[in-house]
Amino acid sequence: MNLSFLSDCAIQDLPSALAERADHVLGGSAIGFPAGSGKKTDWPLQTVVTPLLGGNSERMDEAWLSDVVCQSGEFEGISWRCAGPLLFGVIELDEADFAGQAGSSPLQEASAEAYRRIFTLLDAQQRPHLWRVWNYLSDINTETAGLERYRQFNIGRQDSFLEFSRGATGNVPAACALGVAGGPLSIAFMAGIYPAVPVENPRQVSAYNYPSEYGPRSPTFSRAVLAYLPAQEVLFISGTASIVGHQTVHPGDLAGQCRESLANIAAVLAEANRLACSDTFVMSELSFRVYIRHATDFLPARNILLPLMGADVEIVFVQADICRHDLLIEIEAFALHFLGNR
Repeated sequence: MNLSFLSDCAIQDLPSALAERADHVLGGSAIGFPAGSGKKTDWPLQTVVTPLLGGNSERMDEAWLSDVVCQSGEFEGISWRCAGPLLFGVIELDEADFAGQAGSSPLQEASAEAYRRIFTLLDAQQRPHLWRVWNYLSDINTETAGLERYRQFNIGRQDSFLEFSRGATGNVPAACALGVAGGPLSIAFMAGIYPAVPVENPRQVSAYNYPSEYGPRSPTFSRAVLAYLPAQEVLFISGTASIVGHQTVHPGDLAGQCRESLANIAAVLAEANRLACSDTFVMSELSFRVYIRHATDFLPARNILLPLMGADVEIVFVQADICRHDLLIEIEAFALHFLGNR
């Protein structure tokens, strides 16, 4: 099978276009304040209710498509579809349903339970390798019960990785974790039969090796992964910010953080190309999602980023809180290549 990606950047009224190919939609997302955002689709859909920045629409639709018909299922609150070696799923959990146990919080318990269900599903469907995860939670930088909520999430996530003998270092998925104003813990994920190849950034300490000053448990993700279908190589770049080593650099300086984030993406690209089996990945071919903490920073950030990314890149700007309170921007990206001789 082959994988493709469509968004409103390329097709106007993407939901209508997808309806004609519903059996081939692996899953997707609706970002912004879409009218009828709770409307049921035939495929797993992650709804991210947070402002889009720029453009003329309050809604951005995105979808992953397979060239073979998908199979659908539901499992303990997870809506999922699979095609060939791939599985895409979405789970949303209300923290209010998880009374914190002694020494934990509702968010920690909800995070652990979400990943327990994900790993159970992946094992049952024989697609055990988690490639890419998109995590969204409310009030990510708020401190409750003496601990920042992002750090609570990291504890719950890592607990499940260890419980299912996945390990919390090395071969872990690409991921992001962003803050939105409200709503449930929302997790979308892509997994496969074959393991992905983790890619780290030589300019940064691997997130899973962060020192304890960043919380009781380190974040469980790779800077990027190279994932493989029979005829394709997929590069997923995790949420990337202005961090060198393990420290935030350019605090309060939007321009500096924009340039440092892209310098980190460039370093990840270089490392990915050292490991890749397909043609060279370049910055100008990537599809980007840019998260900006303050809406007023959108125009200056866009003016800085676009000349460095490439004039024709596909890019979506979203307002969201970043996992550290001193980070103003985070950038994620991906690219698809057909395999061939290098």
